Amino acid sequence: MFNEKKLAEVKSFISKQSQQSKIYIGCDSEAYVTRKGRFADFYLVVVIHIEQSHGCKIFGEKFTEQDFTTDKKKPTHRLMKEVYKASELYLELAEVIGTRDVEIHLDINRDERHASSLVLDQAIGYIKGTCNIVPMVKPDSWCATHVADKFLKVANGR
Repeated sequence: MFNEKKLAEVKSFISKQSQQSKIYIGCDSEAYVTRKGRFADFYLVVVIHIEQSHGCKIFGEKFTEQDFTTDKKKPTHRLMKEVYKASELYLELAEVIGTRDVEIHLDINRDERHASSLVLDQAIGYIKGTCNIVPMVKPDSWCATHVADKFLKVANGR
């Protein structure tokens, strides 16, 4: 979740935008192992597309947390943490979003050849249940798969 200062900044920015502005929320993560254990870096982003035609403002924040995933081929825990973080941010912003169009993007692939497909139904159900929104998944989830991914790589010096 965004720290209080950043959350206030995002809320303030959204509240100053017209009802035609569109909000996108996404999260991506990357797992790694250190001497201290397994960890994952998460990057949570909000993209505000100003009046859907006048550019955008991007807010993001990186989080590092312990990763309890033990099988690289089944990253269920880490992927669902991405889903929880996106949902939590939406719920924090819901009041200020109001009637503006909003999408939640998940870095999950429908294609069963990809490990993320293991959590597809669970992730979609969670977002529908907590946010009352049908989330976007790959290939349509650009906010998570491109924006959050790029910010994560930049934050990690790549």
